[in-house]
Amino acid sequence: MKKFFSITGIVLLFIVALGLIFNEPLKQFAVSHMSNRYLTSLTADDVKRNQNKKAEYDFKKVKPISASQVAKASINNNAITIGKMSVPSVDLYLPIVKGLSDDALSTGGGTMKPDQKMGKGNYALAGHYMTNKGVLFSRLENVQLGDLAYITNMKKVYTYKIYYKKVVPPTAVYMIDDSPGKKLLTLITCADGGTNRWAIQASLIKTQKANSKTLDVFSK
Repeated sequence: MKKFFSITGIVLLFIVALGLIFNEPLKQFAVSHMSNRYLTSLTADDVKRNQNKKAEYDFKKVKPISASQVAKASINNNAITIGKMSVPSVDLYLPIVKGLSDDALSTGGGTMKPDQKMGKGNYALAGHYMTNKGVLFSRLENVQLGDLAYITNMKKVYTYKIYYKKVVPPTAVYMIDDSPGKKLLTLITCADGGTNRWAIQASLIKTQKANSKTLDVFSK
């Protein structure tokens, strides 16, 4: 019986992957569905429960998002959600997930350092690019200096103001380092077809208690 379910799962995964390979809109729909599911269902208890879970932070394993990756995550997603993020000016609303695993980056913005904390140091998130009007971090290409970005751990809401937006080489890992005396949010995604990276940075301007009013910025 266990073998039957294993074979059934493999067949289902193959069928879903095949459909996603030949249908880019379907792949984006699947990713959007996963993101929205985690975004809308997240609670403070979920965040507390997930904070101490182990995550993967191997930059070398991060590859462009594939149909098989999306198919696998659609059927069995192990993303560790620890918050929400939004950039309302470009209609970007995503869950924040722990680490850089395939499941994490198929779902939302992945934390780039294991010890980072919201509202402190340089809180760095990475996400996949799927066309400039697509899902995940795609719409960051369209942000403007002065736009506001928000993150929350469901206890507090942190408001950041974007002051930096540039295309940088993949080797510019210094972008995610902490800067003494600064409280930053750094968002990284692909540029130039994956050759380079978009780097967006924002500075913390406000911290508020999370409630129905302040959490409204994470709703589409």
